[in-house]
Amino acid sequence: MTYRPPEAYVHGVGAPAVIVPGRVAAWLEQHAGLQRIRIDVRGADPEVDAVLAALRLAALTWRGTACGTTQGNTEEQAPLSADMSTSTAAARLGITERGVRLAITRGRLTAHQVDGRWHITPENLAHYLAARAAA
Repeated sequence: MTYRPPEAYVHGVGAPAVIVPGRVAAWLEQHAGLQRIRIDVRGADPEVDAVLAALRLAALTWRGTACGTTQGNTEEQAPLSADMSTSTAAARLGITERGVRLAITRGRLTAHQVDGRWHITPENLAHYLAARAAA
């Protein structure tokens, strides 16, 4: 992944628009509560409804390609078996388990603990990979 400056995402002069990559749309859904916002403001402004629906579609499409799922919020809907352990994540990332745990404690990789063990969703791993590639 190549880092792009902010102006690369803005298109148009008279009525500028921002291009939002699917991974960013998925991140916004997960971390900024975009689904709740979409529901809360539904019907207030047709253009806002359309843009929020487009963000949702972009997030779902990205999830389908990056994670093999088209479910909305994978943390809420996917069973724990879809989550991976630190050892599985380490193997996929090509780093040690300690490196995975360090990324989690530093807030770079989102994970949740169940019975003292870290669980990482495929989506969170994909976000981490993309952020690492951009750095």
